[in-house]
Amino acid sequence: MEYNPQDIEKKWQDHWKKYNTYKVDNNSKKPKFYALDMFPYPSGAGLHVGHPLGYIATDIMARYKRMSGYEVLHPMGFDSFGLPAEQYAIETGQHPAITTKQNIETFKNQLSKIGFDYDWDREIQTSSPQYYKWTQIIFQEIFESWYNYDTQKAEHINTLITHFEKNGNANVNAECDEDIIQFTATDWQNYSKHQQQEILLKYRLTFIADSFVNWCPALGTVLANDEVKDGLSERGGHPVERKKMRQWMMRITAYADRLLEGLENLEWSDALKEMQRNWIGKSTGCEIDFKVKDKNITLTAFTTRIDTIFGVSYLVLAPEHEIIGELTTLSQKNEVEKYVTWAKNRSERERQTEVKTVSGVFTGSYATNPFSDEKIPIWIADYVLSGYGTGVVMGVPSSDDRDFRFANNFNLPIKMVIEGTETMENPTEKKYGKMINSEFLNGLETKDAIAKAISFVKERNIGKAKVNFRLRDAVFSRQRYWGEPVPVYFKNGIPYLVPKENLPLTLPEISAYKPTEDGEPPLARATDWYYTDKNTGEKYPYEHSTMPGWAGSSWYFLRYMDANNDNELVSKNAMQYWQQVDLYVGGTEHAVGHLLYSRFWAKFLFDRGIINFDEPFKKLVNQGMIQGRSALIYRKKGENVYVDSELAKKYNEDELQQLHVDVNIVKNDILDIEAYKNWRNDEDWQKEMQNATFLTGENDAFNCDYLVEKMSKRWYNVVNPDDVIARYSADTLRLYEMFLGPLEQSKPWNTQGIDGTQRFLRKLWRLFYDEKDGNFLVKDETPTPAELKSLHKLLKGMHEEIAEYSFNTIVSKYMIVVNELSDLKCHKKAILEQLLQALAPFAPHITEELWENLGHKTSIHHSIMPNFEEKHLVESNFEYPISVNGKVRTQILFDLEKPTTEIEQEVLGNDIIQKWLEGKIPKKIIVVKGRIVNVVI
Repeated sequence: MEYNPQDIEKKWQDHWKKYNTYKVDNNSKKPKFYALDMFPYPSGAGLHVGHPLGYIATDIMARYKRMSGYEVLHPMGFDSFGLPAEQYAIETGQHPAITTKQNIETFKNQLSKIGFDYDWDREIQTSSPQYYKWTQIIFQEIFESWYNYDTQKAEHINTLITHFEKNGNANVNAECDEDIIQFTATDWQNYSKHQQQEILLKYRLTFIADSFVNWCPALGTVLANDEVKDGLSERGGHPVERKKMRQWMMRITAYADRLLEGLENLEWSDALKEMQRNWIGKSTGCEIDFKVKDKNITLTAFTTRIDTIFGVSYLVLAPEHEIIGELTTLSQKNEVEKYVTWAKNRSERERQTEVKTVSGVFTGSYATNPFSDEKIPIWIADYVLSGYGTGVVMGVPSSDDRDFRFANNFNLPIKMVIEGTETMENPTEKKYGKMINSEFLNGLETKDAIAKAISFVKERNIGKAKVNFRLRDAVFSRQRYWGEPVPVYFKNGIPYLVPKENLPLTLPEISAYKPTEDGEPPLARATDWYYTDKNTGEKYPYEHSTMPGWAGSSWYFLRYMDANNDNELVSKNAMQYWQQVDLYVGGTEHAVGHLLYSRFWAKFLFDRGIINFDEPFKKLVNQGMIQGRSALIYRKKGENVYVDSELAKKYNEDELQQLHVDVNIVKNDILDIEAYKNWRNDEDWQKEMQNATFLTGENDAFNCDYLVEKMSKRWYNVVNPDDVIARYSADTLRLYEMFLGPLEQSKPWNTQGIDGTQRFLRKLWRLFYDEKDGNFLVKDETPTPAELKSLHKLLKGMHEEIAEYSFNTIVSKYMIVVNELSDLKCHKKAILEQLLQALAPFAPHITEELWENLGHKTSIHHSIMPNFEEKHLVESNFEYPISVNGKVRTQILFDLEKPTTEIEQEVLGNDIIQKWLEGKIPKKIIVVKGRIVNVVI
């Protein structure tokens, strides 16, 4: 019987689907294991071989845990709202739902060929109304909540209303807008309903506000900071500008401290935790007021180093600051307007990371240092962000790197305030020490100086102690069509929730998917899309923005637990059984986007009693990237002559043009010239190829160079997993991706190495079937100690290393044991059964087939994973080094239980030792059991 992987794999994929082999039971009595991948956006390009890396890793863990006695939830779904489908709709007029459905079918077809153990009955799609009904309900719960700092949790808005009715807003310790006006209980009772709703909006955890956002005119939407790179949209590379717009916001800032504290108990990498800590950016300091000279204006700056106040030589404002117009003098007006227009359109990420770029403009106005009464100029610079602190920074060039570069660039004074910096070329290198040139702070160490300065600020009523976060409230609306409708309608400008019985609020049909001519979101094109009051019959407009891409992905891990529940987001029974995700696998690119928002929503849902845990992902593994291995050829400049890479070394660089070619027509770095000639179908290409000359190297082979870079259609280095599976097998692909290197590291894809993995599977097959006549070789015979040792060495290593996610070393161990058993000519059922079970998580198809051929009626994936037995690993023999007068002369293998006297006799009888004894009688023989024998003469 031959090994035919294509037939075997199709057979078992159909079988698993037909018999629901991976059906998950919410009522199981087993311990649970929840493995999850960051679910994919279904792009039109489908999967390349880099995408399944993390999926294969979680599939291995899921299968291993199932065979170890766990009930396993390992689901898959699609983050199916997104810009690409909408852009395609704008270009072609095809509804995004059609494009998305087609793309999902492509993805599912590709995933099914790899042999994952998904329970497809639990599939979710964020663009499905049955799913986003619950996203809308979560939004409504957040809208109906406020954050109480006294109880350190979100509470229903009714508890706040009750407080207002009894006490007004006195002693309310809440996360809220800064422009809150104090009112009494009587005032509250006398406010109109409209006024009360306006006040509540200032406390709700989701609210509407004017906010600076990343506006992309070409895409017609607002982008999150992580969707903008170098001032351009990540999707399409379109210019992005900073623009003030009316947006839905969420007060994630209320959870800043808890988001920081929660990191301590997560099994995440230190690097990923640090990324979140830096993004949240907690800093303890002081707000201090600077009065503007000759104007009735006070500027408030935030600083963590109030001790350096006497070193302030200028104030600097964010380009977005609303007060700039009032500060700018007539003589500086043109310069300021020009700079502000340029600076505020740069993304915040650019402005934070490009630390060596120095730019700014003087407003023409001055302020007074409240400590020294010195006159200091007021500047504008893009290194100050409007959303962090107050948007005003006190410039202390002797103590801050950016301030130092700014002052040097614009010839501003640099005043030394820390002892020891007086003669330093860069005084910012010394951050702490005794204060100098600081009046009443002189001689104090940094910590004491900060405390005394804050006391001074409080006494003079010129500021206050303050804790700040870099984290800003999250923008929660996008001006696009293909997203979750926000379930609110507007009455006199106030948002009201659509009744739950009317949910889901679904997307209406519209005539075009781009913004309207006057800049309104696409949903403004909808006709007769209103909320109708069932009592009065009056119609009110719905919100025209949709939710951001992160809305549906912030809670999807919960829906998998109970995907088909029409009555609840997740049942209490399912939620209490599955709890947190035990293993979450995905890329670090989501560190400060999806992962932060998911943690925020989990903490909110915990506060409101909807779930009983406040961290969604217990353990997180960031898989590395599988990079492309691009193929490169050379063409003589100005000639239709192609040059082999070996011959290219004889030319000067300026004589040749380097070209990327499709890696699928290159094998072992040798170009298939005929395939290259037929690579493209256009007429010009065909004419060019008719007259092309290919200068080949040795053996008439046309060698290519290679370059490791990102897998991309642009570089023709994309490898489709379907092609790999068709040529080799799914089991080969799975094993090879794990064999490439440690899961967390990036590594290049190189098809040259995959042949060895395929040969391994064929060698495994030959342990069961004769290579020549295909006869079944397996027999019920007692294993030898050598066979048991080989097997149990594998089992021990596999159990230990799978717990460390060291999949690449486990694959090596599989190869070693198959080689050892082949050398031992082992065809014994007792050994081969357990070998199959150990291999099953990695290669599910071939192991399922051979398991059935051994006579089993139930799936190998529901069998119990064997454990190793230490007794089979104990060495029975040892090859002793035999020394004469301390110098090793030979080695002799002895049974470890052999008596010392017998060892001595055999050593003395050994021909080599006899030669070195030269007929002399040894003075003594020293035998150290299991280590060495030394003959002393």
